[in-house]
Amino acid sequence: MKIALFFAALMLMSVYVSAHTKEEWKKRTIYQVLTDRFSKGDGSTDSCKNLGNYCGGNYKGLTQNLDYIKGMGFDAIWISPIVKNLDGGYHGYWATDLYSLNENFGTEEEFRAMISAAHSKGIWVMVDVVANHMGPVGENYSGINPFNQAEHYHDYCVISGDDFAHNQDRVENCRLADLPDLKQENEYVKDTLKSWIHDLVQKYDIDGLRIDTIPEVPKWFWDEFQSAAGVYAVGEVFDGRLDYVSDYQNHLDALLNYPLRFAMMNVWHDGNNFYSLKNSIDANKGAFKDVDALGVFIDNHDNARFLYQNTNLNGFKSALIFGLFAEGIPIVYYGSEQGYGGGSDPQNREQLWTNMDTSSDIYKMLASANQVRKDHQVWESEAIERYIDDDFYAFSRGDVLIALTRTDGNVSRDVTYLPFAEGDTVCNIFNPADCSTVNGGSINVDLSGYKVKVYVKSDHMPMEVTE
Repeated sequence: MKIALFFAALMLMSVYVSAHTKEEWKKRTIYQVLTDRFSKGDGSTDSCKNLGNYCGGNYKGLTQNLDYIKGMGFDAIWISPIVKNLDGGYHGYWATDLYSLNENFGTEEEFRAMISAAHSKGIWVMVDVVANHMGPVGENYSGINPFNQAEHYHDYCVISGDDFAHNQDRVENCRLADLPDLKQENEYVKDTLKSWIHDLVQKYDIDGLRIDTIPEVPKWFWDEFQSAAGVYAVGEVFDGRLDYVSDYQNHLDALLNYPLRFAMMNVWHDGNNFYSLKNSIDANKGAFKDVDALGVFIDNHDNARFLYQNTNLNGFKSALIFGLFAEGIPIVYYGSEQGYGGGSDPQNREQLWTNMDTSSDIYKMLASANQVRKDHQVWESEAIERYIDDDFYAFSRGDVLIALTRTDGNVSRDVTYLPFAEGDTVCNIFNPADCSTVNGGSINVDLSGYKVKVYVKSDHMPMEVTE
């Protein structure tokens, strides 16, 4: 009897080995990839001829290049939806069969091998999932598994641009981009989606979920879906309205922090002063139930990249560093480390295998920043503003000081409200020769030439630094 109970306990442990919670995910930094665009398993490096269709990236390529991701200090990856898609669904959002994998990305064995290899390197796997719609099949559902009846879908109508701001009923019950809109009020649809996500997580040992198209589904459903999944889930509410986005955290662990992303773009892309960012940060804390669980990002697959028609590389670096140390879970979109600047979908979904340069400035910058983030466990400490004016912003997370500017002019400030003690020598992790000693409670921080600096005590410098 005792032996039977022992093996039952072992089985239970194995089933829930990756049931990682929101609190555990707060310690992670996420690297987002489009599976089709990251790396080819055969090692070929031909450029993609058509970014609007499959280009050849797969699970074997991802497995072979996990060290490229780990080398930047990321310990989680967000990958594309994994289920079988309609022809042309390289992105994964045109599902036709919830119970089969997308063969363009590889076999089930190759998918399992990728997850196993990632776990062996301490990298968690976040899978993108969709519970709002199926692939673009018009009103002929016969080829969809398992939702092959008209009763599984809302009546035909298509969401218009005005609906997002003025008609939530149509947002939830009409089609986004003419994609068949699942009817969660139908008991079969609801129960099937819940059992599907539970089984998917357990079958493949998935660590977390990114959930697509959150506002297009009634809020009550997300409570049940999150519970069925049993892992941390971050949802997409592609909207800048803080109250609108934040209410969904009453139904899911977290959301992508689009309101903060727009504020970051306002400063480093559009040239607004730092008070606009401060206002967003303060408003976030008042609106969201748990800001530390939110996904913080500057680029992703749904938005033209920061560097699109924009030469402000220093501003991009500043935004990336802010995102790594702001309150929330950092998410960096693949290609950012190589300075990619593609426009709107699909131009922002470039292949990476032609540019996997581990010596690039941003690659090394991210590696150093991620190491400091982990060494100092910054998620344990709130962000404290240390200095602000139009062109200079500094804040701390524990005993790490982050200093940022938005201009390439002369930007030098004496910072007197510090997380360091009198006499401490502190150094910029991106330049080991750039050190100061706290004197009279102050250090001078010179960001002239659009620099970004992260200070730690001199005896806490990361082992590898970048210029």
